[in-house]
Amino acid sequence: MAGRGYFGIGVEGISKPMNFGNLARSSHGFGASFIFTVAATKEIGRPSSDTNRSKDHLPWYSYDSVEEMRLPDDCRLIGIELTEDAIDLPSFRHPSKAAYVLGPEGGSLSPAMMAQCEFIIKIPMDYCINVAMAGAVVMYDRMRSMSRFAERPVMTGGPSEALKQHVHGKPVYSGGERIGNRKGRSGRGEKLRN
Repeated sequence: MAGRGYFGIGVEGISKPMNFGNLARSSHGFGASFIFTVAATKEIGRPSSDTNRSKDHLPWYSYDSVEEMRLPDDCRLIGIELTEDAIDLPSFRHPSKAAYVLGPEGGSLSPAMMAQCEFIIKIPMDYCINVAMAGAVVMYDRMRSMSRFAERPVMTGGPSEALKQHVHGKPVYSGGERIGNRKGRSGRGEKLRN
């Protein structure tokens, strides 16, 4: 289910192509716009764990260093790292335009990468999990918080009512003038002034 905005996800210092393949497959499934590596210690190629061949469906970017990394204009970089001062993922409001970056297997984001991040978030756990798993958890949280779903029921189980179709409101302006006499809830209409 498509959410608002766009996002990309990547890893700094990845050393296991199979882990990146799993992350790429998950990112494609969650609707990522791009994926990337920064300072990968091995060539990624086409990992066999990427069974849906995400490289054929969305851009993959490979950067040799943090300094070389380029993101789209207005795209906010978010580090995923288990640090004391990181924001707990369930309390984080995802920006509409974002790139998420994870550290390598058995390591952390570099100080240079963390300095580039506008936010550092963490999955509230006692220890680190696999790179691809951590990426999937963050992408799930983004999808859950930025897409429309039926409300969860109070009791155990699925929703009792289907999600209602989104209805767009009627046009408010035409040719620079307010249509009708209704303005907000007050009921007073006004002509737009230039």
